[in-house]
Amino acid sequence: MEEMSVPITNAGHPRRSWQQKTKFQKRLFILMATTPAFGGYILFTLYPNLLTIYYSLLDWDGIKEPVFVGFQNFINMFQDQYVWRALWHNVLFMVTIPPLVIFISLILAYLMANKKYRFNSIYKVLFFFPNVLSTVAISLLWAFVYDGTFGLLNAGLRLIGIDVGNFYWLGEQETALWATIPPAVWGGVGFYFVIFMNAISTIPKSLYESAILEGASHTTRLFRITLPLIMPIIRVSAIFLILGVFKGFENILILTNGGPSGSTDVIGLYMFNNAFGTGTHNYGYASAIGMFLFVILVLAKLVIDKLTANRDAEY
Repeated sequence: MEEMSVPITNAGHPRRSWQQKTKFQKRLFILMATTPAFGGYILFTLYPNLLTIYYSLLDWDGIKEPVFVGFQNFINMFQDQYVWRALWHNVLFMVTIPPLVIFISLILAYLMANKKYRFNSIYKVLFFFPNVLSTVAISLLWAFVYDGTFGLLNAGLRLIGIDVGNFYWLGEQETALWATIPPAVWGGVGFYFVIFMNAISTIPKSLYESAILEGASHTTRLFRITLPLIMPIIRVSAIFLILGVFKGFENILILTNGGPSGSTDVIGLYMFNNAFGTGTHNYGYASAIGMFLFVILVLAKLVIDKLTANRDAEY
């Protein structure tokens, strides 16, 4: 009796052929799925950064023939007192804006998540509302608040018996820098309020119920339960806020443009004005400042990770 023959492919291994085909299809799918994102990363992130490194070695205004100057831009940058003044302003913002945003957002989120207010949903919308506005709108709104003639701040002070006249808060060196902090805090609280409130809502209610039965106060529950369990979210938020403080300058550009007399200048705005501001354009020098800012951001990220490592809590 003749034996039935089985079709043999790929050197007599039909199962291996099927596995190889499946593996090829998986690789093709991964390649097709990641190529757009990877291509976008190369085109819009990696290539501009490499180009910035190249520009930082040039003396170039964008029009004339570029001149290779090596590390001279970096030497000039470290000798530029305006760079260090702008960086100092960034440091002041770093130690004020992120802590204020996180503190206010945490308190609001904790209250909204653990207390049943009558107009709870309305409060949530009001707290998140500033985040809906653009940075330009927020800056223009606060510029009106600080206006010396028609400003709401001066009018409010007069109502409580403090008459400061037509004092321009953004026009005086003593107050301009500190006046730029409230707009940044007000514009950032809404977003992190939502983040923290969602994080708090994932904590099991049984933990709070057990703490209440043991007589724990709201403060104890906040510091012994809430904060330890959402610490990873707080750490990521702190990283984003600190990096945003160092990179961002849009609100300063609109409110003061670094004035008066550079008293509100920040490193990002100083870099922008060197590249695109009025007067002499120096893309090489601006690129050197950008590389310096990149190193600062990387070091800040590493320091935050080091200080907050292995402090997560679990339930």
